[in-house]
Amino acid sequence: MSRISFRLALTGLAAGLSLALIQPAAQAAEAGPKPPQLTWSFSGPVGKFDRAQLQRGFKVYKEVCASCHGASLVAFRNLSQPGGPEFTQGQVSALAATYQIKDGPNEAGEMFERPGRPADRFPSPFANEQAARAAQGGAYPPDFSVLAKARTYTRGFPTFVFDIFTQYQEQGPDYIHALLTGYEDPPAGVTLLPGQNYNRYMPGHLIAMPKPLADGQVEYPKGPDGKPSAPETVDQYARDVTAFMMWMAEPHLEARKRIGLQVMLFLIIFAGLLYYTKKKVWSRMPDGSPAH
Repeated sequence: MSRISFRLALTGLAAGLSLALIQPAAQAAEAGPKPPQLTWSFSGPVGKFDRAQLQRGFKVYKEVCASCHGASLVAFRNLSQPGGPEFTQGQVSALAATYQIKDGPNEAGEMFERPGRPADRFPSPFANEQAARAAQGGAYPPDFSVLAKARTYTRGFPTFVFDIFTQYQEQGPDYIHALLTGYEDPPAGVTLLPGQNYNRYMPGHLIAMPKPLADGQVEYPKGPDGKPSAPETVDQYARDVTAFMMWMAEPHLEARKRIGLQVMLFLIIFAGLLYYTKKKVWSRMPDGSPAH
């Protein structure tokens, strides 16, 4: 390699490293403070969903979020499948029957509504995007089906390097929880227009969605002592509904992690067998003399 080519390569490498260091910092500054990293039951290579938390999260979603946000990729029957909230078949059938599903056409060529069935998907609260925007002052409430995997934030250098080894993949849940708990009064000098709210973790800090959660808003099931199964606070509501959203986005998370561990164990054993096979095959030279 000529000196000029070598210098150009070094210059390109230096420029790439500079962008890797500067750009994430600039993006983080533009987006605001980073969401705090929380501990989730489903994090890590052996993480699993907390069934009770998923059931509480569904309750928060149904009573608070479902009036604006749909879950069009999730069917009622998914709520009873292994790896999820694991409601009983009877509970799922009763829940589905409380919804009116648009079906048809019938023999007269007309659309009609019927009680929901477990095979139906959660109906959208609005007929279409235009109707949603009209009802929300121009803002479009996103569908919750895969939102926990779609939302993320820039971790920056060198944090994203450490994430490779810690297997941190919960940017979405951390961001959603921070957003739900990040509503504040605007600081001095910030004027909100009608329909705007100030949120510490929202990029730009302005969000159309009003604060959705308040302490005591959702009543959790009571235990034998008559106390709620979990604190009825904004923080707990946010944790529970975020965990439920994560399950909706990746309902087979537990199976994926289980298969991944099995594959890694197989590869380790296979590598050991290959090593000892190589030692056995090459234990003697072709002429019969011992290998050194």
